Amino acid sequence: MDTLIIAEKPSVALRLAMALGDGKQEQKHTSERISYYEIKGGKETLYVAAAVGHLFTIRQRDKTRGYPVLDIEWAPSHSVSSFSEYTKKYLDALVAISKKCDKFINACDYDTEGTVIGTNIIKFLNKGRLDDRARRMKFSTTTTADLLDAYKHLTQLDLNNFYAGEVRHMLDWLWGINLSRALTHALVGRSFGGKSLSIGRVQGPTLALLAKHEITISKFVPKPFWRITAHVNGVEFANTKGDIQSMEAAKAAYERTRQHAPNGTIESIDATERKINPYPPFDLTNLQMEASRALRMDPSRALAVAQSLYERSYISYPRTSSQKLPPTLGLQRIISDMAKNPNYARLAGMLLKQRKFTPKEGQKSDEAHPSIFPTGVVPSGMTEEEARLYDLIAKRFLSVFADAATVARLRVVADFGGEKYAANGAKITDKGWLEFYDYTQLEEKELPHFSRGGSASASKVEMKELQTQPPKRYSKASLISELEKRNLGTKATRASIIDTLFKRGYLEGTSISVTKFGMSVYEALEKSVKMIVDETTTRRLEEDMESISKGAKAEEEVLNEGKEMLLEALKKFDEHKGTIAAEMKKAQYQTQVLGKCPKDGGDLVIRRSRVGKTFAACANYPKCTNTYSLPQNSLIQPTGVTCEHCHTPIIKVIRKGRRPFEMDLDPQCVTKKDWSPFGEPKRTEVIHAAKTEKPPKEKKETKQKAVKKVTKRAKKVSKDEGIE
Repeated sequence: MDTLIIAEKPSVALRLAMALGDGKQEQKHTSERISYYEIKGGKETLYVAAAVGHLFTIRQRDKTRGYPVLDIEWAPSHSVSSFSEYTKKYLDALVAISKKCDKFINACDYDTEGTVIGTNIIKFLNKGRLDDRARRMKFSTTTTADLLDAYKHLTQLDLNNFYAGEVRHMLDWLWGINLSRALTHALVGRSFGGKSLSIGRVQGPTLALLAKHEITISKFVPKPFWRITAHVNGVEFANTKGDIQSMEAAKAAYERTRQHAPNGTIESIDATERKINPYPPFDLTNLQMEASRALRMDPSRALAVAQSLYERSYISYPRTSSQKLPPTLGLQRIISDMAKNPNYARLAGMLLKQRKFTPKEGQKSDEAHPSIFPTGVVPSGMTEEEARLYDLIAKRFLSVFADAATVARLRVVADFGGEKYAANGAKITDKGWLEFYDYTQLEEKELPHFSRGGSASASKVEMKELQTQPPKRYSKASLISELEKRNLGTKATRASIIDTLFKRGYLEGTSISVTKFGMSVYEALEKSVKMIVDETTTRRLEEDMESISKGAKAEEEVLNEGKEMLLEALKKFDEHKGTIAAEMKKAQYQTQVLGKCPKDGGDLVIRRSRVGKTFAACANYPKCTNTYSLPQNSLIQPTGVTCEHCHTPIIKVIRKGRRPFEMDLDPQCVTKKDWSPFGEPKRTEVIHAAKTEKPPKEKKETKQKAVKKVTKRAKKVSKDEGIE
């Protein structure tokens, strides 16, 4: 009886073959040069072959491009999208090998996505059946020991997780495609700059979260407050009243302090000692946050790099919510193996010498996987990016076994005529885990000697007027953390959801702000179809899908409930389609206005020619035919400033991988006399368009052509299948 083992990626298939074959595996190739592995063992032959992620996806059964679309099916990815054509070779290879086999093993990543990927393949190969011919491998690392153990302890297919994953994919597809098409259809016959429009089951609430935060910031009214400090022996003491809200009270305290400044007294000196425990092991969200803070690494990139390290057996599976390190992982062995790595030999050696093998764990847990940890395999051939992230993970892991750090704190309080002032000192007396995890630094401040009851003469007394600050904007990492707290999205999808909102032009900036266009989408939907952007809608579906995975609800029940909610949302959308379109059109126009036309004072706006090139043209065309060329493949932003020489607007040009620069629109302006012959500012990596283009001739657009245009846009949107 021969068995086909299905891995999620070719790199993991190779590791599986090496582990199970013990060096006796034979690499073979299909006619299309797809590798697979054959392991002969007595009467049974094992075949190990790989998928390349999802070989199956969702499509609608008919060919209509309108909405609502509710009749959907799973189909080979290559038959749905040309972008997935490459997956056909891998599916063909699995089909050919399966003809020799009567058993199947899903060895894809042990999470919902891996379950859906592998189970769909087995279902296809086994003529739609999910029976006793199929088994599941569960492993958290791709080391030889873990893979052999997982093969030895095969389990039944995790069908509840499969059904929950199926429903998630179907609902995400249904909500994403239907709502995105609704947005596009709302703009039939209107120029929209070729922008792809989308909204989804999790996109909507995420945009709403940020938009509400943006509104809070915009409405924030700063309030004044006062801080008073006194300088004693070179140390700044702060008034113990803290921030004083009343100017009269602040002035009174300030004057009282000044009067008694030469004759103050040290009222008290309190010395304490505090133990600071190490941070818990990494779960995915905390890894993304820490990689963003310490390494300046984008959360999506951090996940991609961590996945690469996992596939090469250097770390455990990264898509986990756990902060637990169970003893069954063989923690002492891992630490011993890390002691063989010169980069960690000293730290691991300290733990071995002190026999420190009990970790300080966090509260979060995950039924499928432990927290992220290094396997002990000594890495080689890592990129600089991989090495940096591995070092972060390795040192965090070692630090959780170390002793708490000890910090001695000193608080000195001085009295100036009844006004109390305090200074705080801190000194690390035992580094403990801080010696292991050097990505965190505790601030130390040493105070000079003071005696209780001794004199305190203030050399300077200051009163500063300050203002309250608005709430901080989210970064990508802090937004991922907030989405996790609100149970929006999954640990594996949150970063990609945020990236999609940026691609759609709804968000901008490292400190995330909502664009005018993004705000218009939110406001229009909040006003007319609130359930699309209401997080309670999504959270309810998330809870239902969790119930499926626990066997408490049926797949069909949750799917039908999600469809009913979608139809309700689409009905409300259609009732307010005109208002929604008008508000978004107005906002999009505002984002395209670069400034005033120097010829007739009309708005200079961004237009797109028939061949797809962007240019600036007067909005009063055809009355005014003034146009200016724009740098292509660039993000163009207005600055609100006009050139004093040519009187054209100055714009900011942003291109991927290049330094942003500013320029006016007139190619003949004196400000460009030193530019290169190619229209480039010297000593920069930028371009400047030299010649102007005439605007395209206006044509009357028939209803049939308008529908074709919308269909084209809808096809573009449909490439984003599965977007939450």
